[in-house]
Amino acid sequence: MVSAPPRPATPAPAVDPDAQKRRDLRRMKATATGLLLFAVLVYAVTIRWEHTGAPGWVPYVSAAAEAAMVGALADWFAVTALFKHPLGIPIPHTALIRTRKDALGKSLQSFVTSNFLVEEVVRSKVAGLGVASRFGSWLADPRHAERVTAELATLARAAVTVLRDDAVQSVLEQTVVRRFVERPWGPAAGKLLGEVVQGGDHHQLVDLGLDEAYAWLLENREKVVSMVTEQAPSWSPRFVDDRIASRIFNELTRVVREVRNDPRHRARIALDDLLIRFAEDLRSDPFTMDRAEALKRRLLDHPEVRGAMSRLLSTGRALVLQAIDDPGSELRLRVRDGLASLGRRLHDDPELRDKVDGWAQDAVGFAVRNYANEVSSLISETVERWDAAEASRKIELQVGRDLQFIRINGTVVGALAGLAIYTISELLL
Repeated sequence: MVSAPPRPATPAPAVDPDAQKRRDLRRMKATATGLLLFAVLVYAVTIRWEHTGAPGWVPYVSAAAEAAMVGALADWFAVTALFKHPLGIPIPHTALIRTRKDALGKSLQSFVTSNFLVEEVVRSKVAGLGVASRFGSWLADPRHAERVTAELATLARAAVTVLRDDAVQSVLEQTVVRRFVERPWGPAAGKLLGEVVQGGDHHQLVDLGLDEAYAWLLENREKVVSMVTEQAPSWSPRFVDDRIASRIFNELTRVVREVRNDPRHRARIALDDLLIRFAEDLRSDPFTMDRAEALKRRLLDHPEVRGAMSRLLSTGRALVLQAIDDPGSELRLRVRDGLASLGRRLHDDPELRDKVDGWAQDAVGFAVRNYANEVSSLISETVERWDAAEASRKIELQVGRDLQFIRINGTVVGALAGLAIYTISELLL
């Protein structure tokens, strides 16, 4: 037996978040109206009873019911006039929210600006919050530090992804490279070289070069000997060429060894003098300075240099993206540990905590001083965009239930007031 295909699931009906508020509003309206109708019924019964010989207490009930009707009707009018014209009659100063919506929005904006967006009030509130301590305690938790790191990684990845290599290279060429090109190389390079030589900072580089040269000679003796013998005349005997090549190799290694081991070797001194003269020429000799500028232009205009810059940017971008996407990368681990460490310092270091709290107060103070009107104008601008009838319905839905208590209280208070007035009148007459 072939089973019937499953019926498509019926989508769940949309939940109306205001349904309960509508029910509560209708219930309160019915309650307030019911009290009014009860007062009308009591008044009608007591009035008729008085005409047919009622007991002495009935006029007191009749007076209370009459005053209750007056109070209920007055408060019904007051509450209804906020949102609509009572009974649909366009009485002046009714349907206030509909007719004066924009003015009410501006008044609310002015009230918020004058009483809430005040620098002293906001600074005092921020000072009492203990922003640094709370944030530090939260950030010191490794889970929260990891969460912030992940959010920062997402932002960083979006920023790196948006930036194209050609755009970055163009910006670098128009800013960094152009400024680099516009400034002469000679004087700056000569000054730097002179300071390096005078301080002896180049000696380690010279030592490294000599060590590498000496090690290469020892490892490539046959190559050096072969290079020498290949340059010998064809008529020279082979054994003579080998002895001469060996002697040259031995002398070469000896010289390199002596220069390496003697910090005051004349070759080193000669190199220092050469570098000092070259540094001075870079600073003052026009010919040397022009050659340095020509070398700079050739290097920067060379296609290989531009290609190397492009490849460097692409490689750097790929490495950064890889480090951002990998939760276990050194970059993300360092950021996470740094954030957690910052959180602990904010919680434990009173001086840093006070400084950060001061920064927070200064920041909100600056914002309130300069942008309070712009912030509060959001209230009036939003109210102006509202449809008047829809705004009235929404506001009534939010506060109308509580306003019905005014009608109920007006009915009860009116009854008590009417009873009191009638009682006093009877006692005085």
